[in-house]
Order: sequence, then structure tokens, then C-alpha cells
Amino acid sequence: MEKRDFWLTRYGLILAMAGNAVGLGNFLRFPVQAAENGGGAFLLPYIICFIVIGIPLMWIEWGIGRYGGSIGKGTTFGISNKLNIKKPIQIFSLFGIWIPFVISIYYVYIESWTLGYSINSLLGNLQSNLADPSAKMSFYGDIFKNYIGVNKDSIFLTPSFYAYTCFLITIYINYKILSKGIVNGIERFVKIAMPTLFLMSIFLVIYTFTLKTSVSSSIEGLNFLWTPDLGYLSNPRVWIAAAGQVFFTLSLGFGAIVTYASFIKKDQDIALSGLTSASINELVEVVFGGSIVIPAAVAFLGISGAVIIAQSGAFTIGFIAMPVIFDGIMYGNLIGFLWFFLLFIAGLTSSIGILQPVITFVVEEFNYSQKRASMIVVGTILILSQAVIFLPEFLDEFDFWAGTIFLIILALVEIIIFIFYIAPKNPIGEINRGGLIRIPKFFNKIFKIYLPLLLVVLFASWLIQDINSSNSIIFKKSLWSLLSKAVLISLFVFLTGIVFRKVYKK
Repeated sequence: MEKRDFWLTRYGLILAMAGNAVGLGNFLRFPVQAAENGGGAFLLPYIICFIVIGIPLMWIEWGIGRYGGSIGKGTTFGISNKLNIKKPIQIFSLFGIWIPFVISIYYVYIESWTLGYSINSLLGNLQSNLADPSAKMSFYGDIFKNYIGVNKDSIFLTPSFYAYTCFLITIYINYKILSKGIVNGIERFVKIAMPTLFLMSIFLVIYTFTLKTSVSSSIEGLNFLWTPDLGYLSNPRVWIAAAGQVFFTLSLGFGAIVTYASFIKKDQDIALSGLTSASINELVEVVFGGSIVIPAAVAFLGISGAVIIAQSGAFTIGFIAMPVIFDGIMYGNLIGFLWFFLLFIAGLTSSIGILQPVITFVVEEFNYSQKRASMIVVGTILILSQAVIFLPEFLDEFDFWAGTIFLIILALVEIIIFIFYIAPKNPIGEINRGGLIRIPKFFNKIFKIYLPLLLVVLFASWLIQDINSSNSIIFKKSLWSLLSKAVLISLFVFLTGIVFRKVYKK
């Protein structure tokens, strides 16, 4: 096995962790969630969930990762196997590989959309010469459908050649970064990418504040987004949405934090580093994410139009509504390029974080080099992504199971590993070891009691929401839905088979 990497600088570590968390959801999902759940009122449950769920679980994942690195392991499965934890828990810990693997299958493809749109915008290919906003929405809606290949005349998705080319370029960029390892690949990249992301975000926020039309203004959009409607606080769905957003935005239960943290030295600070990286992510999400999309949409489409768009989902607002806005402003092609390239950078910093746990698993359990493991993993992702690219419903199914439900299961497994096996006597003491700050002792009770209970409640809530939904994914029985579920099960069975045949046999 090649010599294990360590982060070269604390600065690089924090940027990498923040980059892993800062993704498409910060700029697309968060403003939609806020607009749909009471605007400013959404911040209260969001902050509470961030403190009670996000921060404690984030510290646990940092603690597991640092401990794993000290024993030469960087995945939840590798750590549980090394600790000789009971086999059922080890099997569940495989979700730390399965989840990022499945998410990568569709996330890299979505990431490639932003690259394609950024190039098209720069070249001036996203211009309609239409005056009516409704006509523009229809125009750019058709462009998006053609881009991803939604065709009423075909049961399959038929993305454009250009879209597929952008996907190949995106997956190659991911491979090139990952193949160079932690220091020369990921750390070097994020030291450039994250400051660039910040500068572009600041520029776009400032520019958005200047938008004013005969319909409305961005300032009115800010007022709409952040004026609290306290009546929403009594709605359990708002609290569930807030907890879910915290989970997504911090990349909890993805396996990435554990893997990244395994490349720090055994006595290196994780208390302040973890809090700093989480705070950077929150800054990007609340300040930048909340100050671009919805305010811009209100300026051009009015409050009612922005609400309708927000209800249509993140893809609609990101790839249809925003081009409508860029079409109506001076130098819109350049502003559009900055917006979509910003999303591309955010997506890329996340995708390399999501892919690294799978690569680390291959490196550690099969004694492959980082370059060879990266080639195997990314190559497999390339092959399996074809299902998401060409088959309907696969993306939604993969996102629901791997990107929602099973995140909670992995989080609960991580709590068990940390509380009962790594630091059974004093969990806070393990987090505070080498820390530049001291975490209060009352977090021990949060770790052991409140956090697991809240995760169980969140898991049950997500299940109930889907079961009661008219578009339930759990009970969906279409051909593509059943086929995608079969693929997901097969991937986990295959992964389990590899573990039993190679790892346990060894």
C-alpha cells in the first residue's frame, strides 16, 4: 500500500472540508427551501437544527475520521472492520461506501449541466430576443428539456451530444484531481477553487442588489425571502425541511467527512477546524445562496412568479428561471457565465469529496495506488451513469434512497461506532484532544441521547412524507422505478459480496 497522505496545511484541510459541503444545494436548494417555508422564519428552525443536529454529527464524523487515520483506515467500513465490531454493524457501515458511490452516479452528471450552461452562456447561446416573461420561461424550459433529453416521442432520455460531451469532460476533470491524491490533487485544487468561488459569489450578490425592473426589485426579493412568517413555525414540515437542509448542506452521512478527516494527524485539532469549515459553508449558503436566486427572480418575475418557480424545484429556478433573468440584463451572457461557472466549481468541490471515500476504500482494501483506484472508481461511475443519463426516473430514485433516506442510517451507525467503540467513556474528550477550543461537556448528552432521537424522528418523518405524497417514490411501481430499485439493491449486494470475498477472507 502506498504511503498515506496527510493534509499539508490546516488551511487546505478547512477549505477541502468546506468545499465538500459547499455544493449545488447551497445556491439552489436552500433558497427554494427558505422561500417555501416562511422566509426569515425558516432561519430559526434551520439554526436550531444546525446546532443540535449538524454540529454534533459533524464533530462525530471528524472524530471517527481522525481515529481511523491513526489506524490506517479512512472509511466507516474500514474503521469498523479494524475495530472488529459486530458483523451486522459492519454491514451497515458499508453505506459509507455505497451512499457516496450511488450519489456520484447522478451528481457528476448534474454537475456537468452547469459546465455546459456556463459555456453556452459565454458564447451567447442562451438568448431568446423575447420580451414576454412567460414566453421566455417556455423558451428556456424547452432548451433545458432538449439539453437533458426529455422527449415525448421516446420512452428514453435523449440528451444532446453537447450535454454528453460536457459530462465526459466533467468526469475527466474529477478523475484528474482525484488521481493526484490528497495533497497534490484535492488540497491544491481547493486552494484555488474556494477563493475563486467566494469572489464570484460576492460579485454576483453585489450585482443582484442593483437589479431593478418595472415589475419589482431585488431588494423587494430580499424582503420577501427574509421577512419572517412566524405562522410557519408551528408547521412540523418546516422543521423537517430545516433538518433535511442541514443534513444536505453539511454533507452529513455521505462518508466524505470521515474520509477527509482520516488524512489529519492523530493529535491535530478537529474541534475548531470542524466548526470553521461548517461556518464557512453556512456563510456561503445563507448569505450568498439566499442573496442571488430568489431576489433576482422577484426583480424580474415579481413575488408571485418567484413563488411559483420556487415551488417548481431547484432545477427550474437554476436552469430555466435564471437564464430568463440573464436574458433581460446588460452583459447577461457574462453574468450568466459567472453564475453557472460558480455552480460548476461548487459542484466540483463536492463531487471530489463524494468520490474520495470510494477511492479510499479501494486503496485500503485492495492495496491499489490512488491513481489506479481513481481510474477504477471513476470509470465505473462513467459506466453506471448511463442509466441516469438515458433512463427516466433513475435520478429521482437514486437521490431519494442514497441522498436522503440512507443518510440517516449511516449517521446512526456512525454514532454507534463513535460512542460505543471509539470513545465510550468520554466522547467530548476525544473531540477536544488537541483542540484549539474546548467543547462543553453538555454535548455528551447531545451525542448519546438527543442526536440519535432526533435522527430517528427525521428518518420517520421523511418516510411518512413520501408515503403520504401523491408522488411517493417508495410505492412507485412503474417499470423504470422498479428497475432503478433493483439496480440499487444489486449494487449493495455486489459491494457486500466483495467485502465478504476479499476483505473478510483476507
